[in-house]
Amino acid sequence: MENEMISRRKFLNYSAAFGALAATPQINTDFLFSPAMAQASRPITFLSAENITGNWDPTAHTTLSQTNIEGFVMGYLTRAPMTPEKPDEVVYELATSITEIDAHRLEIKLREGVTFHDGKPFTAADVKATFEYGAGADRPKQVYPGTTDTFAVTTPDDYTVIIDTSKGGFGASLFIFLASYLPILSADDVAQGPSGPLSQRLNGTGPFRFVEQRGNDTVMEAFDGYFKGKATVPGVTFSFVGDGTTRMLSLMSGQADIIERLEPEQAETLEAEAGIVIKRQVSVENKYLWFRCSKAPFDNPLVRRAACHAIDRDMIMEIMGSAGHASSNFVSPIKFGYTDLANYPKYDPEECQRLLAEAGYPNGEGLPELEYITSTGFYPKTKEYGEIITALMQEQGFPVTLNVMEVAAWNERLYDRPGGGPGHMVDCGWSTGSPEPDLVLRSHFHSSSKRICGIEDPEIDAALDEERNAPSLEARKTSLQSNLMPMLADKVPALSLFTSVLMHGMRENLAGLIMYPDGQIDASQASFS
Repeated sequence: MENEMISRRKFLNYSAAFGALAATPQINTDFLFSPAMAQASRPITFLSAENITGNWDPTAHTTLSQTNIEGFVMGYLTRAPMTPEKPDEVVYELATSITEIDAHRLEIKLREGVTFHDGKPFTAADVKATFEYGAGADRPKQVYPGTTDTFAVTTPDDYTVIIDTSKGGFGASLFIFLASYLPILSADDVAQGPSGPLSQRLNGTGPFRFVEQRGNDTVMEAFDGYFKGKATVPGVTFSFVGDGTTRMLSLMSGQADIIERLEPEQAETLEAEAGIVIKRQVSVENKYLWFRCSKAPFDNPLVRRAACHAIDRDMIMEIMGSAGHASSNFVSPIKFGYTDLANYPKYDPEECQRLLAEAGYPNGEGLPELEYITSTGFYPKTKEYGEIITALMQEQGFPVTLNVMEVAAWNERLYDRPGGGPGHMVDCGWSTGSPEPDLVLRSHFHSSSKRICGIEDPEIDAALDEERNAPSLEARKTSLQSNLMPMLADKVPALSLFTSVLMHGMRENLAGLIMYPDGQIDASQASFS
C-alpha cells in the first residue's frame, strides 16, 4: 500500500508539473518619495487577471482588481510596505503622525493642502466620514474592528482626528494598521449614500484620477493637483484580460507594460526575453481551501481535520515552484502576529482515517458527493494543484469532484449564503494591504462575518474578541499566537495551503514603480526611459 501511495504521488506530481514583530509599528516617512528617473510620454498599460464588479464603492467589494485600481486613484492615511524584515512598518501618506494618547484613544494628524479630484479640500471630516461609513454593518468589506457603536471619531480641528474605542473595549492601536487599508473617501460622497457617486466612480486624492470605464478598460489620467507633484506618466490604462497566455504575449509584443499573476513557467520564459524584467515578492496573500462549514459534512470539525490530513502540502509547493512560499498559519508571514504553528495539520493518511471513523464515515463511507470549486486564469496553478488535492482526498475515501470555472463565474459562487454557499470546498486567496491580521481572521472566522466558510463557533468568536480587546500590541501578539491561531489550527474552518509570491512581468524601460505585497502599485514617480 505504501509503495502504491508513493507511485501515485509521483505520477500526480509529474502530471501536474507537466500540465503547465515589534510591539509598536515602525514608521518610515521617506518610503514613498523616490525621484523620477526620466520623462515619459505615454500611459502605462496594466493587464489584470481579474474582472471588476461595476460598483466603485471601495467598501462594497473585496475584489482585488478594484483594490489595485484604488491604489492608483485613492489616498490612504498610511501605506504598509510589509517586507519580511519589517512586517509591521507603516508609512505616512495623508497622515503626518499617529500617536497613542492612551489604550483607547488615538490621535491622527493630517497633511494640509491636499485636494480630492473633484476639487474639494481634504480635511478631518473626510477621515471621520470614511471611518464611520466603512464600519457600517451593511458594508460588505467590513473593515473596522467593530461597528460604529463600538468607537467614536471626533475632529477637534480640520487636520486632527481622535479615535476613541472605549465603548468597544478594544485597543485604539488597531486603527494604526487599519489606516493602511481603507482608502479615504470624500465626506460629500459618503453623505449621498451607497447608491450615490461612491458607486458610480472613484474620487480620490491619489496621483491618477478616474476618467471612465471602456468595456474591460479602466482609464485613469495624471492628476494635476496631486500633493507630491503631477505624475510623470500621463495616465494608466488598467485592463482585464482573463487568459494568462494572452497577457504574456501582450507583454512580449509591447502592447502591455505590466502583467500580473505569472505562472512559474511564464516567468522563466519572460526572463529570457530582452527588454522584460520579472518582479517577485512574498505577498500578504495566503491561498486557502475554504470549507463550507455552514453545511454537512464540513460543519463537523472532525471531517475538516480529516480532509486536511489527506492533503500533502509539500506536493502543492512543488507544483507552485517560485509562485509559492511555504507557511503554516492562517495569515501571511508578513502579517502582524505570524508564527509557524506546531499543531498546523500535516499530511497523515492514518490520522485522516482515524478522524473519518470517529466522525461516523469509516473510509469515507456515507459522505455525500463533494464539489470543489476553483478558478482558472487568475491565480497560478489552481487547476494543477486542485487536481492533486482532489486525487489525494479521493484516495482517502472523500468523493470529490473538481469544478474549474472561469474567474467571473467563480467570483459569483464564492461567498457563503443562507443554507450554505455553492459547493463544499472553494479555492481562494485573501489579500489585504495592511499588517492587520484581523482583516483575514475576524473577517472570515467570526460568526458576525463568516465570508466564505460560513462558520459559527462561539469558542472562535471568544478567542477573536480576546485578541482584539488586548490592551497593547504585545498583548495582542501573545493572544494571537498562544490562543486564537492554535485554536484555528485545531478547528480548521479553512486550510491555508501556502503564501503567494506575487510575480509581475514588466517592460525593462519602465522605472520608478513601488510595488506593494498586496498587488497595489504606486506609479506616481514612474517613467519610461
